[in-house]
Amino acid sequence: MLTPSYPDALISQVEKVSRSERWMVHQRLQELMIPCWCPEDGSLWVEIEHGIHAILLRSAVYGAIASRQELVDWLERCWETIDSDSTKSYIN
Repeated sequence: MLTPSYPDALISQVEKVSRSERWMVHQRLQELMIPCWCPEDGSLWVEIEHGIHAILLRSAVYGAIASRQELVDWLERCWETIDSDSTKSYIN
């Protein structure tokens, strides 16, 4: 059994990603400085120390498994949110 570095941390296995995509997710998590490792069996394990780590893990996995159209739709929704927030700040 893997033991976390911090007493409150959670260790989770990423299962919904194909083996080839796990390496991309692993690389992205390392760029984000989130503790993770891929043992020889090809599994991906992540240590979640904070809530933001869980959000970033979800984002990295979604980026690997979502279709191009889903990612485009998500990005457009983000832009709409930013546009509506900036419009509100000009009105007030």
